[in-house]
Amino acid sequence: MDRLSDANSLVELLGDWTTAGGPLYRKLAGAVAKSIEVGDLPAGERLPSERDLAKLLTVSRATVVAAYDELRGKGLVDSVRGSGTRVSARPRVNGSHGRIPGGRATSIFQRLVDGPGPIISLAMAIEPAAPELAEVYRELADGELNDLMADVGYHPRGYPPLREAVASHYTGVGLPTDADQVLITTGAQQVIGLVAQMYLRPGSTVVVESPSWPGCLDVFRAAGARLVGVPLDDEGILPDRLAAVFAEERPVLAYLMPTFHNPTGRMMSTIRRRRVAELAARFNVPVLEDNAYSGFHSRTGATPPPIGAFARGNAEILSVGSVAKSVWGGLRIGWVRGPAAIVERLARYKVRADLGSPVLDQALTARLLPRLDEITAIRAATMRSRLDHMQTLLAEQLPTWRWQTPDGGSALWVALPDTSAQIFAQVALRHGVEAVPGSATDPTGAHDNHIRVPFTFPHDVITELVRRLARAWADLQRHGPVTETTPVI
Repeated sequence: MDRLSDANSLVELLGDWTTAGGPLYRKLAGAVAKSIEVGDLPAGERLPSERDLAKLLTVSRATVVAAYDELRGKGLVDSVRGSGTRVSARPRVNGSHGRIPGGRATSIFQRLVDGPGPIISLAMAIEPAAPELAEVYRELADGELNDLMADVGYHPRGYPPLREAVASHYTGVGLPTDADQVLITTGAQQVIGLVAQMYLRPGSTVVVESPSWPGCLDVFRAAGARLVGVPLDDEGILPDRLAAVFAEERPVLAYLMPTFHNPTGRMMSTIRRRRVAELAARFNVPVLEDNAYSGFHSRTGATPPPIGAFARGNAEILSVGSVAKSVWGGLRIGWVRGPAAIVERLARYKVRADLGSPVLDQALTARLLPRLDEITAIRAATMRSRLDHMQTLLAEQLPTWRWQTPDGGSALWVALPDTSAQIFAQVALRHGVEAVPGSATDPTGAHDNHIRVPFTFPHDVITELVRRLARAWADLQRHGPVTETTPVI
């Protein structure tokens, strides 16, 4: 299959290609060559037309023509009239610098691998560890560390004290839970992967919110699932549309983010959560609710109980959480709460995957969970200040951009007026900002003019970020996408 005849897919592989040295056409040729040499572009793969690739990269067609000419000169591609430009059949050179091939989240996952660079990346909304983590490390070292090290170290379902702590946590937020209803995992992302293994088969239908987080969408796609999106409003997913999709599509799973939805930052109302649970029981559709983004509130008001708290009858609702957003991304501990029989089945997939999550990290998390509200409250002041700072700067320097102050979370969901976010992302890259276009969050095209802008950066970085975004926007508005008559750079 010629998946890269779609220019969007090749753009995902190229990543931050403009940061290399040399003329623009040579930067492009070098990025394509690298993908060929490490095997991301296999022999026989047809590359996009010069016109299509130039449009998405906002460069002249002459730039792409020159880049393809250079690749032909190196024997990396061949061009045949009527068949386009294809990767040649020459042997590949394995390397360690290739990008991650995949779906819509390619650039997000690649940024994790590449680490920080000279650009400001909007691919991730992350910040340093909460100070309380260091305190708990010291407490652990002075307390139960010797006992832990004498333990066998294998707990496939999870370290028992942590399972008890998670059960107490859910009970405290309105979802009565026993430890046998809890499975500890290596982050929330592992839960999604385990659920995909257990529920999905090629051709299965999964209902997701529109937009949604690309990393999860790619997990479902990799399992061969067909995704059906349901839009949101200010209270969360639209229940009437959800009911219609449940009735017409007969999905095997629904994946929702009710608490500080990513990327919009919206909070699903209590009434809407109850309605989702009713629909899950009525249509017998399992629901995976991902509340891993819970934490910072931009507005006052308590968080409603999880959707699982409203489950009745045969409703099969799995509730996911983690400490990655509230404490530290490096503390890769998550969990899933659900019916005991379903959790038992998930545990079998979990033990086959890794035999169990790190025990020391679980012990730390068990000590941190009772302090989670305290940690979140301390961070809230910093996050609120950063949010206010970013919104003020955006309003001043980019007055035509539109967004809604999120209920919580860590990013703004910004609409660009009459502009493809994918095209703007290429211009922003040349101004030192890596943006993830809305097309990665919603394949229907309904959010192609959106970008997610995290406000987790320090004030000085936010100031520089908005300055670069404003310069990139002015560049695009002043000159527009590069035309075919623009000279090669």
